[in-house]
Amino acid sequence: MSGFKEYHQYDGLGLAELVRSKQVTAKELLYEAIRRAEIVNPKINAINNSLFELAQQSVNHLPEGIFSGVPFLLKDLLSDVQGVITSNGSKAYNNYRPEQDSELVSRYKASGVNIFGKTNTPEFGLMGITEPEAFGPTRNPWNTQLTSGGSSGGSAAAVAARIVPLASGGDGGGSIRIPASHCGLFGLKPSRGRTPDVGGEHWDGASCEHVLSLSVRDSAAMLDQIQGAGVGAPYIIKPPEQSYLGALDTPLKPLRIAFTTQSPYGGTVAPECIRAVENSAALLEGLGHHVEEKQPDFSGDMLLNSYLTMYFGHTAADVVDLKKLLGEQSVKGLEDNTRFLALMGQCLSASDYVSAKRDWFCIKQQMDLFHQDYDLLMTPTNACLPVAVGSLAMNGMKKLQTRLAIAAGAGMAGLFKKSLLGITKDEARKNLDKTPFTQLANLTGQPAMSVPLYWSDDNLPVGIQFVAPYGDETTLFKLAAQLEQAQPWHGRMPDIVDLY
Repeated sequence: MSGFKEYHQYDGLGLAELVRSKQVTAKELLYEAIRRAEIVNPKINAINNSLFELAQQSVNHLPEGIFSGVPFLLKDLLSDVQGVITSNGSKAYNNYRPEQDSELVSRYKASGVNIFGKTNTPEFGLMGITEPEAFGPTRNPWNTQLTSGGSSGGSAAAVAARIVPLASGGDGGGSIRIPASHCGLFGLKPSRGRTPDVGGEHWDGASCEHVLSLSVRDSAAMLDQIQGAGVGAPYIIKPPEQSYLGALDTPLKPLRIAFTTQSPYGGTVAPECIRAVENSAALLEGLGHHVEEKQPDFSGDMLLNSYLTMYFGHTAADVVDLKKLLGEQSVKGLEDNTRFLALMGQCLSASDYVSAKRDWFCIKQQMDLFHQDYDLLMTPTNACLPVAVGSLAMNGMKKLQTRLAIAAGAGMAGLFKKSLLGITKDEARKNLDKTPFTQLANLTGQPAMSVPLYWSDDNLPVGIQFVAPYGDETTLFKLAAQLEQAQPWHGRMPDIVDLY
């Protein structure tokens, strides 16, 4: 088969049905995905580890699952495949080959997908852009001068470029939703505990794993496959009353939806992102939902401090784990920014961390009260359009200051703890001002999704975020399916697809 030009007209379930009905073979789908990767990956750098031979060996032995035969890509962060390097976006892990598949990867495989590569991610998944020193930047298929977002930026770019119809992602502060918005995809972060934890209660449960996809039904079907606690899970969540895929065919009652375009951190929100919410509000009202402007009553400063305390603390812990796994010298392979964030984590006390963690509960209480009046919260997914690749890189002076602080070490940094943490949090706020709406659901554990409902005048996608009460992915999926039918996005593709 020289090429399957119609490949990108199908979502994952559509491709699986072609295989099931013997209209195409799994091998033909794999070869088409590889062909596409070889054409566009040099332009977007979505795949950082090609596993073509491994996939070719597996193609005739795939499990009979709902996605049997569908080519699939794994985000290269905490997604262990036996004998395959898990880089975590870092040079420090370039020789780490796990001895067994992770629980999550095992569940992906059981769905029948054929994993043929791993996708680019920032080091340790720490950024809302994907520009690791180890592999270079991932570029947005809609405009290759711009970022695809992060930290699931490689997966988002691969799906947007129609290499695959869905790919794995993880979300600890927006890392599924941010790139989904920038790349015109559907991306849902499940509730805390819905999918198996990776890395041992990663980020205190703020981080959840799932996929980014072209269609709503692919996301629903894959969550059916991977949902449920793993061994030793710190959170046990009530399973859905029916399958998420099945729920898409059931009626959706009129919803009470509150929206806000005000950043919880007080930063500026781009006019395109505001217009996207206003347009979506009109669309929702036309579908019979009650929509009104209302901002939840919680402290943005509390949210920011709680998130950054967790972020710094877990980066420090990740560096400790790296040393245990690969030795003290391994830290030399880390980026300066990662080492500096770990240093900030070392400056925090146990009481700093526990106090911040208690604030998670306060914010969750406020959101529970909010949801007594509203079924969903709607916001822009991001506060701006995708920024230029390289525009958020540290300048020369910042690099020098960072290296001096690292050289001084935790002891010296501790002497200036208050001022150093204050300066660092101010810098972090400036970056988070571009993505201020996503961290909330990570700390409260609520499910949240980005839906591609708007494109700017420059033909750049703008996602709309919806946040539901804890445990209610079903309502999100049903609303997303309704929106997908009312305002389809599958046919909107970047020009790069013409290369096929």
